[in-house]
Amino acid sequence: MKPTSSKDLLKSLSQSALMPQEEMLEVSKKKGKLSIGIPREISFQENRVALVPDAVSLLVNNGHRVLIETNAGKMSNFQDNDYSEAGAQIAYTSEEVYTNSDIILKVAPPSPEEIEFMRPKQVLISAIQFTVQPESFIKHLINKKVTAIAFDLMQDEEGIFSVVRSMSEIAGGASILIAAEYLSNVNNGQGAVLGGISGISPTEVIILGAGTVGEFATRAALGLGASVKVFDNSVYKLRRLQTVLGTRISTSIIQPRVLAKHLKTADVVIGAMRAREGRTPLVVTEGMVADMKVGSVIVDVSIDQGGCFETSKPTNHTNPVFRKHGVIHYCVPNIASRVSRTASYALSTIFAPILLDIGEEGGIDKMLKRHAGVRNGVYIFHGSLTNKYLGELLKLKYKDIELLMAAIQ
Repeated sequence: MKPTSSKDLLKSLSQSALMPQEEMLEVSKKKGKLSIGIPREISFQENRVALVPDAVSLLVNNGHRVLIETNAGKMSNFQDNDYSEAGAQIAYTSEEVYTNSDIILKVAPPSPEEIEFMRPKQVLISAIQFTVQPESFIKHLINKKVTAIAFDLMQDEEGIFSVVRSMSEIAGGASILIAAEYLSNVNNGQGAVLGGISGISPTEVIILGAGTVGEFATRAALGLGASVKVFDNSVYKLRRLQTVLGTRISTSIIQPRVLAKHLKTADVVIGAMRAREGRTPLVVTEGMVADMKVGSVIVDVSIDQGGCFETSKPTNHTNPVFRKHGVIHYCVPNIASRVSRTASYALSTIFAPILLDIGEEGGIDKMLKRHAGVRNGVYIFHGSLTNKYLGELLKLKYKDIELLMAAIQ
């Protein structure tokens, strides 16, 4: 037999390439059908709900099951009928929700009684509130072998804490409206209008922090005609604020002597500082507060991380204010609950796509491996503590989430 030359072989391969080929179809991911539970919030004055009926309808239409406890949306003016028409199943006890759902989605952290209902390999998505959680809370979840994700630590594709930003936008704008209420005679304030009118000097507003809360508080105050000064320890943030506002405002690095001088003439001070980990730094001492005008108003939006005023202490929506050195203090941690319907819609726009992604990826483990932003919120993974801050704070062993992800196929 005549040996095949390289020229003949090349010709043969070229001809075979022109022949009809077997179609190679992409192997699709195995989608998962999720069972999502939404218990009614039992935390004091928590009026938000994690998913609104529109989001429930979207999830149900994609093949997922949503079980919601009766009256879970009542405080945000969503009725059980709204949810059932969207395709949700109504449960009549929180135990029923916890025992029949693979993913528990709620706004406030679960209570010890609620954690007791949980089971191994269940997924919890809720806030964590580092500064108020006892060691027993974390250990209870670890013993249950669940995967716990703090939505306030989740990031989007650009590295932004999406839930924190949405709630901060609401809190920033609301803080100025709250201050306006307590400046009026109706609430035993100094009897001033927030802003200014012709022939009268405008109200002086100081905002501590140039992040999202600070930005939206500044927008609201400027819109009402107030004179605004913004303090922050980051020149970059102050410069960015000037840029996004499109107007020049008074800004300054936080220097105690300079800040104390401006606080003496301020009518309103908004605490909008935020710490990436742990407690918010105290930047206003009690002595500075004592030198402020009688009847001036402090709104400490940072109180959920401990507050940035030495005189701050948590209050609630029933008794929202107290006076210290003649200065009105408003220190309610969950300002967004004042406008719970808007806040619930904001939460739903973030949670619904994440839940759809979990289903598309075929489960929480594979979804976390591919989505670094959501993975950033994990503090317990199948019973293993993965948050370094919590581990060091509570002196508990913790594992690197990236190493745990590497073991997932």
